[in-house]
Amino acid sequence: MEKDSILLFDGHCSLCNASVDFVLKRDSKKMLLLAAMQDPAGKRVLEYYHLPTTYLDTLVLVEHGKVYLGSTAALRVARLLGGGWPVFYSLIIIPKGIRDRIYQWIGKHRYKWFGRRATCRIANAEEQARFLKEDHPLVKQLG
Repeated sequence: MEKDSILLFDGHCSLCNASVDFVLKRDSKKMLLLAAMQDPAGKRVLEYYHLPTTYLDTLVLVEHGKVYLGSTAALRVARLLGGGWPVFYSLIIIPKGIRDRIYQWIGKHRYKWFGRRATCRIANAEEQARFLKEDHPLVKQLG
């Protein structure tokens, strides 16, 4: 899992899915593999890193074998994107407790404000290679 970063998201959350669309358009180097936490591949990653398979509270970023959650995950994702987005990583200097409180407040209200999908996002043909599947070598490595 050293070469690729994995971004897990809540596949039912409309805000999370909009974030995935945003990432897909701006990840010009294709650094991120994506998976809904509810999908088998996403659950496998959660299990491997000792997170509950029912975990839906924050984005989960696995980068070089390390797990990042919440605001830290979001800022580290910005660092991987093209264009001017990496400048947002500078917000990492804000104390984690403050960043995470804001992130958690938005997360607590995300379904009410942005809506909830009945089913997880399904990647279209163009996006398929960007989404982690159970047969992907990275998932197979997890055992």
